[in-house]
Amino acid sequence: MTRRVKRNLASLSYVLQRTYWKIVTAKPSVLVFAVVIIAASIFLLGGGLYDLLEKPLFAYFTSQGRFISVYPYSLNEQFIAESIFVTLLYAIGAAGILLTYQSTKYAYRPRQAFMFLLIGILFIVVAYICVEYAFLARWRLG
Repeated sequence: MTRRVKRNLASLSYVLQRTYWKIVTAKPSVLVFAVVIIAASIFLLGGGLYDLLEKPLFAYFTSQGRFISVYPYSLNEQFIAESIFVTLLYAIGAAGILLTYQSTKYAYRPRQAFMFLLIGILFIVVAYICVEYAFLARWRLG
């Protein structure tokens, strides 16, 4: 019985040591690292940390039956629906920036490069206009 226990413990220590060295020497690709950084930035800019800490309402229904998803006249409070909307718009803007970057890789295929550039700029402009509209909607409701 003792030989079996020693062998299992030795095997366990070997497995743990090998797992430790795999974790320590892991080199994630630049793409994975960039995606994680962009996702964390979009999460923070969209108000995800506020949503986790404050636990606000999803939206508000008024007595007239109106659905309000934006806190009117306030910049320091938000509903979750507003946060999700702005986060999606930031993601669309980031996708537009990535598409414009990808358009530079197709220099020998001008039509494809132009399409990527056009779609990327369209995503950026749409995201910008919608985020500005969401910001201005805070001051018009009430």
